[in-house]
Amino acid sequence: MEYVSSEYRIKSVLGRLEMIVDNENQRIGKDPEFDLKVSNARKSRCLYELTMLFRDTAPNDLAASYVEQMHALKKKLALNARRVEAHMNAVRAVADLLKNAVQDADADGTYSQEQFLFCET
Repeated sequence: MEYVSSEYRIKSVLGRLEMIVDNENQRIGKDPEFDLKVSNARKSRCLYELTMLFRDTAPNDLAASYVEQMHALKKKLALNARRVEAHMNAVRAVADLLKNAVQDADADGTYSQEQFLFCET
C-alpha cells in the first residue's frame, strides 16, 4: 500500500511541476500579469516534495516512465533556467535605464539642495 501511495504522489508531483514549468516557460516575458515570484515558489515546493519522495528511493527502483518523465522535465527546466535568466537580465537593463534617466535628470544643469547651501557660505 505504501508503494502505491508513493507512486501516486510521485506521479502527481511530477505532473504539477511539469505544468508549472510549462506555464512559466510560456508566460515569462510575454504576460505582464504573470507573477514570477509565485510561480517560483510553486516550482520550489514541487522540487522539495520530489526530494522528500525520492530521499529513500534507490534510482533502480524508479519506474521507467518516471525516469523518462524526469528526463523530459530536466530539458524543460534547462529551458526555464535560460528564460528566467533572460528575464532577469531584461529587468536589470530596465532598472539601469531608469537609474541613468534619474541621474541625468538630476544633472540637468540646475543646482541641487546641497550645491545651493554650499553657494550661500
